[in-house]
Amino acid sequence: MLNVAVAGAGGRMGRMLIEAVLAADDLRLVGALDIDGSPALGQDAGAGCARHTGVAVTSELPAGLAAAQVLIDFTRPAGTLAHLAACRERGVRMVIGTTGLDAAQRAHIAAAAAELAIVLAPNMSVGVNVMLALAEQAARLLGEGYDLEVVEAHHRHKVDAPSGTALALGEALARARGVALADEGVFARHGHTGERRAGSIGFAAVRGGDIVGEHTVLYCGSGERIEIAHKSTSRANYAAGSLRAARFVAAQPRGLFGMAEVLGLPAAR
Repeated sequence: MLNVAVAGAGGRMGRMLIEAVLAADDLRLVGALDIDGSPALGQDAGAGCARHTGVAVTSELPAGLAAAQVLIDFTRPAGTLAHLAACRERGVRMVIGTTGLDAAQRAHIAAAAAELAIVLAPNMSVGVNVMLALAEQAARLLGEGYDLEVVEAHHRHKVDAPSGTALALGEALARARGVALADEGVFARHGHTGERRAGSIGFAAVRGGDIVGEHTVLYCGSGERIEIAHKSTSRANYAAGSLRAARFVAAQPRGLFGMAEVLGLPAAR
């Protein structure tokens, strides 16, 4: 049995992860973390799925990580870095699905991976990660005669834009063209923008309702348009991918990995 702790236990994704861990024959829930002031603190971690686990939700990292081999973390950047420091100290491997990380925070995670095995991915869905591989391949095959646009939609509560998955798609497209997304990405259009700049990679973000997550890459050519799309109808697919990542990272002594390694997909070129 693999001992797993879940961060953000009182949130939507945290509850889904806990339910998935409890349903797995080879995983054991041993810790559940949430922030100070969360209404979930002190409750049984399985309350959201009507299960009694004997694991209480806590904000105390030593208690929440005491028996854990892997921590699954879908929280906020500041929380993830605090969890990283605690896991590094205790040798607890991590699966990080947190989005909105800046370059310095990602570099901090990469540095920790010299001592600790970590899976870091903006989206744990198996389907999304297959989409990433397909999007890059299509951009490479189609060449520069197609304008590239990434459109994403999420629920009203999402706090970062574009989504981490949209940015990962943009990175895949930029990689296929041999350019840097920082140079070619266009993240906002308003007012008199002029005509589209050749070679740019555009982004559009939609926020509303309870949309779980939708991503579309458009390859707009002359006389035709190709679209590669993924639509999530439940967070269960993220949870399933996270459990695969937990099983994978538990077998690694150290290093920074993505879902491509977890799923055995072709490495980014």
